[in-house]
Amino acid sequence: MTGVADPDDDLLSRVLLTRVVEPGDEVGGRWLRQHGVREVARRLRAGGQPLPGVSGRRWAGLRARALRAEPSRDLEVARAAGVRFVAPGDAEWPVQLDDLGDARPLGLWLRGRPGLRMWALRSVAVVGARACTEYGAHMAATLAAGLAERGWVVVSGGAYGIDGAAHRGALGAGGATVAVLACGVDRPYPRGHHELITRIAAQGLVVGELPPGDHPTPSRFILRNRVIAALTRGTVVVEAAHRSGSLVTARAAQRLGRFTMGVPGPATSSRSAGVHELLRGEGVLVTDAADVVELVGDMGELAPARHGPVLPRDLLEPGARRVLAALPAGRPAQPREIACDAQTTPDEVIARLYELRALGYVERHGDGWKLTRQAVMSVRAGPGPC
Repeated sequence: MTGVADPDDDLLSRVLLTRVVEPGDEVGGRWLRQHGVREVARRLRAGGQPLPGVSGRRWAGLRARALRAEPSRDLEVARAAGVRFVAPGDAEWPVQLDDLGDARPLGLWLRGRPGLRMWALRSVAVVGARACTEYGAHMAATLAAGLAERGWVVVSGGAYGIDGAAHRGALGAGGATVAVLACGVDRPYPRGHHELITRIAAQGLVVGELPPGDHPTPSRFILRNRVIAALTRGTVVVEAAHRSGSLVTARAAQRLGRFTMGVPGPATSSRSAGVHELLRGEGVLVTDAADVVELVGDMGELAPARHGPVLPRDLLEPGARRVLAALPAGRPAQPREIACDAQTTPDEVIARLYELRALGYVERHGDGWKLTRQAVMSVRAGPGPC
């Protein structure tokens, strides 16, 4: 009968419980582990003695929810919206979510064609402030695009700010992205991201714990973050104040043994203060997708070595560089004077000066030698003394 959880049907029992037990409720998770999904659903529908760990008042509230739930209808509504339900033990279930223990989702509602389990194998979370700066949005989009180009799936929460920039960066690069929502996946939230989330569903995946039509609450946003952390190999935080919800994702990732990374911002920016605190702890500083992949990827996926710009004088032989450095900037000098400062012989200096003249670095003034304008500008462009 529609609306009644058949004790012989695990699927209907589990779908019913998504209407009853809040995401991340470890008491409910313990009930499922100890009694099984069918028995918990039966007890909630039939009444009797409360299951352990809750007060009589809370048990009454849970029972009221259970009596109103219509799992068969939820499945029908989901199918009509192109949404499917995946439970632990199913072929598409990402087993890394089991690391959450009793806080593991009861199941996930998925909107989109790809298989979540395979996509999650090479995925990275990119999260951060809703009220982000242009710099933060640029960094999130660039990181996401770089990850997508390297074959990584970008996971975020579909929110304004950094989340939206990360999703758009991945989509713009023709890559894969997953939005984990704190509401029913058939009703995208925030409403201003309806078009974006619809596009994610068409090109990637939209994921949520809550059944069709359910609404978000502040606590559900916070608890949603543990799914993002558990689903991915690592979490990158781009801009976050001290009390940012994205730091909840980072701390969850740390507890689960996942990599935690942060993109630094200006030292004076309060919107990056949480990221900087993360980097002072166990977080790893990253500046581009190559840094992220080096950390979360397979052995040998190393970021390129970082170098400053190569100046023309860097290509000179060491002896020629010493002679060039020994010439005074504003006047001609004799070879003997240059040899003293370069710690070599006058004959060696004369040989090097003619090499440097051919390259345009020096010119002769009578018996002396002087730096050309090109050489003076090259010296000024280089690093100064410490």
